[in-house]
Amino acid sequence: MPKAYLVGSGIAALSAAAFLIREGGFAGEDIVLLEEQDREGGSLDAAGSPESGYTMRGGRMFEIHFECTYDLLGSIPSLNDPAKSVTEDTFAFHEDFAWDDHARLVDAAGQLVDAHSMGFTERDRLELVKCTATPERELDGKRITDCFSPEFFTTNFWWMWCTTFAFEPWHSAIEFRRYLNRFVHLFKTFDTMSGIYRTRYNQFDSIVRPLLKWLTDQGVKLRLGTRVTDLDLGAGETLSVTGLRCETPDGREEIRVAPGDLVFVTNGSMTAASTLGGTDRAPALHTPAADDGGAWQLWHRLAAKRDDVGNPAVFDGNVPESTWESFTVTTKDPTFFELMERFSGSEAGKGGLITFKDSSWLLTIVLNHQPHFRDQPADTYVWWGYALFTGRDGDYVKKPMTQCTGREILEEVLQHLRFEQIPQLLDNSLVIPALMPYITSQFLVRSHGDRPRVVPERSTNLAFIGQYAEVPEDVVFTVEYSVRTAWTAVSRLLGTDGPPEVYKGSHNPKVLVEALETLHRR
Repeated sequence: MPKAYLVGSGIAALSAAAFLIREGGFAGEDIVLLEEQDREGGSLDAAGSPESGYTMRGGRMFEIHFECTYDLLGSIPSLNDPAKSVTEDTFAFHEDFAWDDHARLVDAAGQLVDAHSMGFTERDRLELVKCTATPERELDGKRITDCFSPEFFTTNFWWMWCTTFAFEPWHSAIEFRRYLNRFVHLFKTFDTMSGIYRTRYNQFDSIVRPLLKWLTDQGVKLRLGTRVTDLDLGAGETLSVTGLRCETPDGREEIRVAPGDLVFVTNGSMTAASTLGGTDRAPALHTPAADDGGAWQLWHRLAAKRDDVGNPAVFDGNVPESTWESFTVTTKDPTFFELMERFSGSEAGKGGLITFKDSSWLLTIVLNHQPHFRDQPADTYVWWGYALFTGRDGDYVKKPMTQCTGREILEEVLQHLRFEQIPQLLDNSLVIPALMPYITSQFLVRSHGDRPRVVPERSTNLAFIGQYAEVPEDVVFTVEYSVRTAWTAVSRLLGTDGPPEVYKGSHNPKVLVEALETLHRR
């Protein structure tokens, strides 16, 4: 029987393994996941304890039209209630704890901003419509700033959009256009965030753990600590993998890929070279000499051999424009949650994102529904935040965020909130910052061909999956994108039915009317 080798164990690789079984009829024992780290899950990670502090580098947004993700997770039992699928559990959680944000934006005085108005001028509206209608190839090599006047980046719409999706003004106009078209149906509820879905717990607990359990129950093999350093390719014009070269704890290993076997590669990693700090320790700064991880190194080696596997240098060659930082706060003191409920007017877990639009770091925080970790005790509270401009001095802590301890980051947030209990909240909190040099690298300015096709035209047994493989019309930095690349890869290599089409709200007249009405709110 043919075997499948999957490089990585993030959501793309886990999804591909599931589709091989579900759609391709593979036996679980014929599927091998090769993961260089000592844990599975890729970028959907979360860990910790009340004593050491919980941490998660990030969390991806969901919405109703993530058809690939919900289809896949609809066949995976939830760990919370095995009688329900992960999809059913996610929908049930949304019914009970949907966001209804009343404090989406906060100004420099610590006052709530009326975010119902998008703050557009007529010029802003015209530029937005023009961007969505411009053919994608005409935006090759362009930044968002090439398409909009400076005033656009001071609108309520921009503050909400960039902090919901992690866009920065220098990012790719192609990706920005795709997002506008992909999520046009969310415009009308963008200030309240009621169209955003979340999982019951962090996404490692709610998605990775049940999916991994289902796969291992099927016999799928997971090899941790195994870095794939290169692929042996056959001679000739076709793209055929004949072997994998690995580094393992026991030394180097070569895996022969027989005729009929398949290879799936997660090329690139948005969380490579990430570092964690602590309450009294700033995270270490990335340097060009740092180990960027096997996902990038493998892609570079393949690109040196072939001209049809994309250009990794476009995505890992500009760290200053792809870096930002998040932080996770753990406390047994309920005071912060009580203060935030009064400040925001929303019950904790129902309020959505809160962005300090005038902060020099462009800070955003969110209080998730508790518990946010499956093993989190009832007397422990966890919340999360992030900032996009980490190289600037803070407004209160006068140094770049990247040089700040967790305590200093928390102090900056509390000063923006004008809370009187700052010393108490600082003393009772564990704060773990996470510095990520490649976290928005998939948004960097690119041109067509810089990302490889999921299955290159001349490939016989190799597919690329994850955030740096090309899927027309869908948007990177989402779980949906990774799942779609996995389904596409399996279907094209095996000739099975492919994923549903990307949802196109812009083809729905009702959605367009609602979006235009939103753009004209005052």
